[in-house]
Amino acid sequence: MGTPVFEEFDPASDCDCPGCAHWRRVLPYSPAARRPAHPAAHRVVIVTAAASAALAAGHAAPALAAPHAPHRPGVPAGDEPGTPQGGRAPLHGPAGRPALPAAPVRLPKITRTEIISRAKTWVAAQVPYSMSDYWFDGYRQDCSGFVSMAWSLPGNEWTGSLGKYGERISKAELQPGDILLFHNPDNPEKGSHVVLFGGWTDSTHTSYVAYEETPPHARRRATPYAYSSNSDRYVPYRYKGIAVGANPGTPAAQQAATAYPGAEYFGPGANNAYVTRLGQLLVARGGGRFYASGPGPRWTDADRRATQAFQLAQGWRGADADGLPGPATWKLLVTGKGSGIPASTAGPPASHGVPGYPGRALFRPGASNAYVTRLGRQLVKKGFGAFYTGGPGPRWGEADRRAVQAFQRAQGWRGGAADGCPGPETWRRLFS
Repeated sequence: MGTPVFEEFDPASDCDCPGCAHWRRVLPYSPAARRPAHPAAHRVVIVTAAASAALAAGHAAPALAAPHAPHRPGVPAGDEPGTPQGGRAPLHGPAGRPALPAAPVRLPKITRTEIISRAKTWVAAQVPYSMSDYWFDGYRQDCSGFVSMAWSLPGNEWTGSLGKYGERISKAELQPGDILLFHNPDNPEKGSHVVLFGGWTDSTHTSYVAYEETPPHARRRATPYAYSSNSDRYVPYRYKGIAVGANPGTPAAQQAATAYPGAEYFGPGANNAYVTRLGQLLVARGGGRFYASGPGPRWTDADRRATQAFQLAQGWRGADADGLPGPATWKLLVTGKGSGIPASTAGPPASHGVPGYPGRALFRPGASNAYVTRLGRQLVKKGFGAFYTGGPGPRWGEADRRAVQAFQRAQGWRGGAADGCPGPETWRRLFS
């Protein structure tokens, strides 16, 4: 009698069919074209769909191009050169399909404070650079997708189209939230790049704080004006939808950015942008392991557990650590103060001597944590260490995936059950 094949599944998922179980393991880092549609996708909370609906009235924006036929001025159709970023495309939801708005959308108004705050969420989460993958918020993980996200544009733009959403300004006019854009129309693949201006580093105006998406991940760094390469070809632009308000760094702006919205915005049934922001702040403080496909605007148990883990990390107990963010919790999160969520709070308690499974979010491209190291060491201990050339470490890599896959195949599993991504049953058998 042959060994039965075990199909791992995520208990928190809506659908337990083998196809959905497999693609849940792949999660949002696989190219969109490889994710099949499924009726269960309609049950996924898509952040960008909610944002598009909120923007559905008002002035019409330039039409969004089809994802497979981006319009690029000056480039003949069907003879388009490669670029260091993806082409124009709609926002993408977790199911991998374009999340097109149902009606014409308007360019959203946004303050400079909001632009910088949005940029900081990607930097804090160290969003991996990719020309084909899309982050949880629906934006492509490259330089132009990063600016599209920071400006809250209705779609993913590229360096050849970002300029029409802004107006050219001079160096002296630069303010936080503006961009420095270099588009090479003759050879877009060579040098084209865009960064978000975060403010001058000193009174000489020879360097500035740049927010950008670049390999290996989103970052914030002091940069010589206009950039470290091709400096004379970068052009300053200001977003046309800038709303009148205080600039980042002023007391009024800081107060508005950190104000607690109220308890009514959180808890069962809540569905709003503050829930999304809470999740993003918790991810930045070590809570990413609690989210399988978020964070998003609808309150879920993942938000509660991540909030509670952050509260416990501050030494709070009882009603002070109930998983609902109050003014004190919110203030620590938005100001970056207090203790981060330690790795020891990530998973459920150990059972029968087996350490609790911490969740799939900790084992995917770009992940770096103590659980990856622990997994690797256990694989070596079990005799599956041949794939490591320098010893297991905290960053998830191809060696980890191949070692896990070898262990899964040793259990007699095949197909999607042996994809190299450790699920609950792989974890249990590995540590038992």
